[in-house]
Amino acid sequence: MLKFGSNMCTDPGQSSSREWLETNGIGGFASSTVSGINTRRYHSLLTAAARPPLGRIRLLSKFEEIVRIGDEEFPLSANRFPGVVHPEGFRLIESFSLDPFPVWTYRIPELDIEIRKKIFAVHGENTVVCRWEMVPGLRTIEEGVELELKPLLSYVDYHSLRKNSDDVDMTFFATEKCVWMRPVENAPEIFFNHSSGSVRKTGEWYLDFEYAIEEERGFDFREDLFQPFSMHFDLQADAAVAIVSTRQINYADADEFEEAETARREGLCEIAEADTELKRRLVVAADQFIVSRGEGHTVIAGYPWFSDWGRDTMIALPGLTLSTKREGIAQGILREFARYVSEGMIPNRFPDEGEIPEYNTADATLWFIEAGRAYAEHTGDLEFVKKELFPEFRKIVKRHLEGTRFGIRADDDGLLLAGEEGTQLTWMDAKYGDEVFTPRIGKPVEIQALWYNALRTMEELSSKFKSKKKAKKYGKMAEAARASFNRKFWNDEAKCLYDVIGDDGADASIRPNQIFAVSLHHSMLSASRAKKVVQKVEQELFTPYGLRSLSPEDPRFRPVYIGSPYERDSAYHEGTVWAWPMGAFIDALRKVYPKGRKLNQHLELIFESFLKHTEQAGIGQISEIFDGSEPHRPRGCFAQAWSVAEILRVLMEED
Repeated sequence: MLKFGSNMCTDPGQSSSREWLETNGIGGFASSTVSGINTRRYHSLLTAAARPPLGRIRLLSKFEEIVRIGDEEFPLSANRFPGVVHPEGFRLIESFSLDPFPVWTYRIPELDIEIRKKIFAVHGENTVVCRWEMVPGLRTIEEGVELELKPLLSYVDYHSLRKNSDDVDMTFFATEKCVWMRPVENAPEIFFNHSSGSVRKTGEWYLDFEYAIEEERGFDFREDLFQPFSMHFDLQADAAVAIVSTRQINYADADEFEEAETARREGLCEIAEADTELKRRLVVAADQFIVSRGEGHTVIAGYPWFSDWGRDTMIALPGLTLSTKREGIAQGILREFARYVSEGMIPNRFPDEGEIPEYNTADATLWFIEAGRAYAEHTGDLEFVKKELFPEFRKIVKRHLEGTRFGIRADDDGLLLAGEEGTQLTWMDAKYGDEVFTPRIGKPVEIQALWYNALRTMEELSSKFKSKKKAKKYGKMAEAARASFNRKFWNDEAKCLYDVIGDDGADASIRPNQIFAVSLHHSMLSASRAKKVVQKVEQELFTPYGLRSLSPEDPRFRPVYIGSPYERDSAYHEGTVWAWPMGAFIDALRKVYPKGRKLNQHLELIFESFLKHTEQAGIGQISEIFDGSEPHRPRGCFAQAWSVAEILRVLMEED
C-alpha cells in the first residue's frame, strides 16, 4: 500500500503534483491529482475508448462534491479558476492511499466525522465506480449528512478542450436509479448508475477551469464544462455509489466489481512472485499499459496522451509480460504485430484518428525480433516462434537487405543505413513542424547493434529449426557487420562509440545509444571496449533516474525540459534524462561488473531512487523523462510503459 498523510494532502502544491491513474484494459482511463484539482486537459473521471484501444473521448471531467450538514456546506472538490482556487476541498483531506486503487479520507474536525471516497476502473469496459461513505465508529449527526454530486461533463476528444457552445444537448433521461444522456451526436451515451435519493435538473455551465500543466506546456489551458443535473445522497443512511459507464448497470453491483478488481490486482502480484514493495508497485503499474487490440493485445506507450507505438511496445514487452509471468499476453502482442508486417517493417504507431498504421521507424522492427528472441528464451515455445514469427523475421531481414521505406537498407559493409531528409527514424524522434532536431541520418549506433543482434538471433533460430544453410548465411552476415562496426564506430580519442556514421563523417556526440552495443543479448564489442563504453556512459550520462540523452559537456546540452512545444521538443533529446535506457545500462553493468561491489552499489541507488519516485509524480508509476540537471524533476507523461517495463525487468532479474 502507498499512503500519504494530511501534511502532503492539504498542501495544494504537493497534492496537485501527484497524479493517480485508473485504467480499464481497453484503452480508457480515469486520472486526476490527489488534491482533486485537474491540472491537465487529460484529467477525467471517465475517458472512454470508443474504438478500443483508441477513439478516446473524455466524457466526464469530474464531480463537484458537497457535503451538507444542516445549514453548513463542506465542499470536498477543488478547482483552479483565474486568480483563485475554489472550492478548497483538499483542506479536508486526512489521507490518500493507493490500496489498491485511489482512496481519500476527508475529515470534518468541527463535527468529528470522516468520509471515505474510493474510485476504480472496471477491467474490460468503459466503467468507473465511485463510492463515498461515512467512516464508522464516529458520532451520529442529528441533522443528517447529505452528499450532493454535480457531474461536470466535457464530451470531447481527449486531446481537446470543451468550450461553452450551443451544440451540447443537456437533455437527460432518468429512471429511479439511473440517469443517462448523449449530449453530443455520434458520441457514446453516458450512464450514471446511482444510489441517490433524488435527481434534480440544473442545466448550467461552469466557465474557465484552468489547467496548470497545460499552461506550463504552452497550450490552451482554459476549459468550460457543462453541468446538467445533480444527485443527492443520505450518507448517514448508506454509502453513496455512482457507477459511471457507457452502459446501464445496477449500482448494487459496485461491491462485486470491487471484489473482482481487488482480487485481479492481488493476483498479478502473486503470479509474478513480487516479494518487495517496488516489485509490487511496478507489477500493478505494468498492467495498466496492457490493453486489448483485436483478438490480441498491445501496449499503451504512456498516459495520459500516447496510444500504442510499435517501438515502445517491443521494448516494453519483456518487462511488462515476461517478467510478470504473463506469457500468453506476450504471445498475443507478438502475434498481433506480426499481422501488420509490411515491406519488412512493423508499424510505429496506430493513429487515434484513423485505421492506417504509420511505418516510420528504423528500430521498432529490430526490437520486434529481439522481443521474439526474449519470448523464445523465456518460454521455450519454439513451436509458436517457428510457425508465426520466424517466417515474418525472414521477410524482415530480406527486405532490409533489399531496401525498404525511408532509405532503410543494408550497405556494402554489412551495416544498416537509415534515413532521408526531413525524417526521424530512431527513438530520438523529436520534430516540430518541418524541423527535425536529431535526424541521425546514416548509420546510427543502436541500429547497428540491433541489426547485429537480429542476425545472430536468426542464426540461432535457424539452427534450432534444423536449417544449417540458413544459419551459416545469417552468421556470415553478422560477422561482416561486426567487423565493419568495430572498424568504423570506435572513437579511440573518447574511448567510446560514435553515435552516427553519416555522409559527413562520424558524429562524436556522447549519447546513451551506444549502451545498446553492450547490453543487447548479442554484442559486437570485446570485453575491454564494452567496459570503456559503460565507463563513458556512467561518467557523462548516468543519473539515478535514467540516462541523459546528451552529455552535459556538449554545448547543445539542455538542462531543463519546459516551455512551449518548440522549446520542449528541441530539448527532448538534448540532455533530457530518459528512464527506459536505465534497463540497458544495468544489463551492461552486469556484463562488465558481474556480481561486483560496483554493480551492487549502482543497483541499490537506482532501485531506491525509483521507489521514491513512485511517490512523487504518477503515484505508483515511473515517468517518461526527467530534467537533465538536478534535482531531475519528472516531466512528460507521468506513466510511461517502457520506463516501468525496463526497471521491472532488471529488478526481477536481480536474484
